[in-house]
Amino acid sequence: MKNKTFQIVLVVLLTFLVGYFVGTLKVNLDWQSYKPVLNVSSKEPPAGVVSVDFAPFWTVWQSLETNYYDKSKLDQQKMLNGAITGMVAALGDPFTMYLPPVANSDFKQSLAGQFSGIGAELGTKGKDIIVIAPLDGSPAEKDGIKAGDVILKVDGQSTAGWDLSKAVTQIRGAKGTPVTLTVVHSNNKQVDITIIRDTITVKSVVMNIETAKCTASGCTNVSKDTCSGNNCTEFAYIQLSQFGDNTNAEWTSLVKGISNKINQDKNIKGVVLDLRNNPGGYLTDAQFIASEFLPVGTEVVSEDNGIAQNQLDVQRQGLLLTPKVVVLINKGSASASEIVSGALRDNGRAILVGETSYGKGTVQEAQDLGDGSGLHVTIAKWLTPNGTWVNGKGLTPDVTVSLNPNNPAEDTQLEKAVFELLK
Repeated sequence: MKNKTFQIVLVVLLTFLVGYFVGTLKVNLDWQSYKPVLNVSSKEPPAGVVSVDFAPFWTVWQSLETNYYDKSKLDQQKMLNGAITGMVAALGDPFTMYLPPVANSDFKQSLAGQFSGIGAELGTKGKDIIVIAPLDGSPAEKDGIKAGDVILKVDGQSTAGWDLSKAVTQIRGAKGTPVTLTVVHSNNKQVDITIIRDTITVKSVVMNIETAKCTASGCTNVSKDTCSGNNCTEFAYIQLSQFGDNTNAEWTSLVKGISNKINQDKNIKGVVLDLRNNPGGYLTDAQFIASEFLPVGTEVVSEDNGIAQNQLDVQRQGLLLTPKVVVLINKGSASASEIVSGALRDNGRAILVGETSYGKGTVQEAQDLGDGSGLHVTIAKWLTPNGTWVNGKGLTPDVTVSLNPNNPAEDTQLEKAVFELLK
């Protein structure tokens, strides 16, 4: 079981982004005469920090307390969190983040597979708040939110200057309540979309035997139903939506059954592993899933912390070592999804079909700070077995295919993936 205090986490900003501040300052909030009073019991800097003068910080704090005209805005906890945010922002790394208690709880719930909201993973691109991926079957997906959408407004409020923490706070809410997002799609069309929030339960893994009608020119009509007539092609379809708390258990409960079907039915042409719109999750889960397709001892990924490299290899006997594999990716495939995709391609086990992936090539360590808050710190970058660092550029597919914007029901990428199994 994963250590809940220190977890190696690969996240594409699964919904939150704030910063970290305090060092070793011991700060307590007391209430006197119905007013908050900040008591600083220690201002000693941590070891190694000897040249930082905190006097300007306290001077500014005191000036705000004394001179700011609207005393109702002087929320000392928010001021402290703002200072934390500013310090981490100075690193220029959007994946190193401090999570206040509510945001940290939301983050854990999302990895656990359940939360209340619209069902969309958020991130940043430059100064924009963007949708990394809507979750399958979520209110966001049903109402037309798409991977790559830029969120301009939330309930009429501009997102300019917002960090992810604020965006998540504004978008999330109780089940049954509405939120209106003003978004810009990839075709530059701006639309207002009102979404009714719901409880989002994320099932990480789906495995089915599916069929398609295939000819010499291509495949169409992918379906879970039994195919009839001529040109029916069977294949194993595995969809992985995230690498979360329950992913490995869900995978293990299903993979033996799908493996048996592949071994018993020689008409099944191979496996399509669908990692589209999968924003990532735990590094160890990526290693676990990749191991299903690769021989023991094969390199999955390596971590580079600037001093040394740590190679993660296959440690278990997989059940899908022989079927042909095609991996589906798109711009919503990030982090752990890219690790699995890169490992299978670099080791000659799969080709990639779809669109260029997100490009998140760093590893974060997650810590619980004891008061409900959390800290994620980037500790290394990761490299594919061939030494590729995807950060900022993503993985380019072997076969590039876009979806048909005029016919969302037609999954041209999946059709192409099935066709590649026949080659």
